[in-house]
Amino acid sequence: MQDTPPLPSFAAIVVAAGQGLRAGQPLPKQFAIWRGKPVLRHSVEILLAAGADPLVIAIPVGGENATRDALAGLDGFTLVEGGDTRQQSVARALAMIASAERILIHDAARPNLPPQVIEYLLGALEIHPGAIPVLPVVDSLSIDTDGVMSGSAPRDQLRRVQTPQAFRFSAIRDAHQAWQGDQNAGDDAQVLRAAGEQVAHVPGDERLAKLTFAEDFMAALPPIRTGMGFDVHRLSTGEELWLGGIRIEHDKGLAGHSDADVALHAIVDALLGAIGGGDIGSHFPPSDPQWKGASSDRFLTHAGRLVDEAGYFVGNIDLTIICEAPKIGPHRDAMRARIAGLLGVDIGAISVKATTTERLGLTGRGEGIAAQAVATLLRK
Repeated sequence: MQDTPPLPSFAAIVVAAGQGLRAGQPLPKQFAIWRGKPVLRHSVEILLAAGADPLVIAIPVGGENATRDALAGLDGFTLVEGGDTRQQSVARALAMIASAERILIHDAARPNLPPQVIEYLLGALEIHPGAIPVLPVVDSLSIDTDGVMSGSAPRDQLRRVQTPQAFRFSAIRDAHQAWQGDQNAGDDAQVLRAAGEQVAHVPGDERLAKLTFAEDFMAALPPIRTGMGFDVHRLSTGEELWLGGIRIEHDKGLAGHSDADVALHAIVDALLGAIGGGDIGSHFPPSDPQWKGASSDRFLTHAGRLVDEAGYFVGNIDLTIICEAPKIGPHRDAMRARIAGLLGVDIGAISVKATTTERLGLTGRGEGIAAQAVATLLRK
């Protein structure tokens, strides 16, 4: 097999100086978590792996600590505070680079950077002073005037522009130095063209989509997640028996730090497991006196809220209670209704079953009750 030739040397700039407020994240979107790590880290790792040297990152004013946290464990980059506009941020980053032959300028908000796009861009610089990845426009276009269609645009001549954008270093440096400060530059290709230079088109990639709105982060989540939960508590004389959120008359109850509702505890662990949120003990430690005797209703509503905040809703819960007594059948529908009410879902999404262990083990001997649950979550 023939080895792939190495890429030509290049420098890189990652523009990460914006606030990203439209993304609906609690912090600028370049520092928000996407597919398991900060948005910024994705493209920085890819560019470093491709050989970017030097690599300069334009960051928000006061954003050095957040940036270093996002890139912990990486080296080979330099930080510079950005300006009031994208063009100013890029100009400041360019000034940090003493010399280079080629440079890629990339937006941090496009974290999924296919290496082949880098190859296409650097290849185009053998002929052209600049190159940009583009995609065709597939929808019809309407020109809007005061909310009504006033014309159409020829989509066959239009392209959607992505980053990174590639340039011969001296050409883009000189173009930025010549740029008029009162002009608005949407990207660096516009700056180079304003200096009279050509910009080539290379094939873009749909994976290079820009993260802009809250829905873009939700779309990164898997459509379905599943979690499993299990709990067991011993039966004890003098305790109330709570199962599935309801009180059941019985000669013994479940003993535990809270009300020991094994059914709700199993569901809580299933929900937390589905979102990677730890377990019930990490949220409500038994060592904390505030949870002594607490109703497990609180634990379940808390887990439901975390599911919602993670961008999911409950598709269904399948609960199995394991005991010799009491009989679960007469209470099944009341449990389903209570669990559905606590999670804000239709009762049809809740299944409650019961089984025995044929008098084997601690549940068979009537020493305790166990429960296991499976939770299926769907992306909003």
